Amino acid sequence: MPTIFTHVAVPVCATIALGTRRVPASALLVGMLAAIAPDFDGLAFKLGIAYGGMAGHRGFTHTLMFALVFGLLGWWLAPRWRMRRAVGWAWVALCTLSHPLLDMLTNGGIGIALFWPFDSTRYFSPWRPIEVSPVAIKRFLSPRGAQVLFNEIFIVWAPLLGAAVIAMAIRRTVEPPIAPSPS
Repeated sequence: MPTIFTHVAVPVCATIALGTRRVPASALLVGMLAAIAPDFDGLAFKLGIAYGGMAGHRGFTHTLMFALVFGLLGWWLAPRWRMRRAVGWAWVALCTLSHPLLDMLTNGGIGIALFWPFDSTRYFSPWRPIEVSPVAIKRFLSPRGAQVLFNEIFIVWAPLLGAAVIAMAIRRTVEPPIAPSPS
């Protein structure tokens, strides 16, 4: 899996691209939570649930179905974010879906049962450039953990930030400026 730091790259960079008028800070925070939520299945290890099972790591929480259902949180919060409910749902669902899609790009672990419950096949991307992250804190705070972070900076963060800055620049050239509020 990519690190927790890299799973939040998608909502952070999407917010840069879309702007805070479209994605307020509270929606960004929920999007960041949604992007890491699938890894709460790591608790399965503590409960003795098998790694390869659908209740284990990279199981049902890493599916398209989970992302679509978790998106209902955005449906519920959308009025607070001053956006249409469908947009709030899409925001949270897509942030959640980014997690298994990034995991599919890793070079370790088991694949992602993205289409479960309709298909339990575990998928990886044919291109797997992301170094799998050590889970244990001791291993993460080691040269191996640093190697993983540097890999993620170049493979995930740099391209996403580059695309986000370009999108932000384009958006700023076509959007009308915000009118100053009367004092």
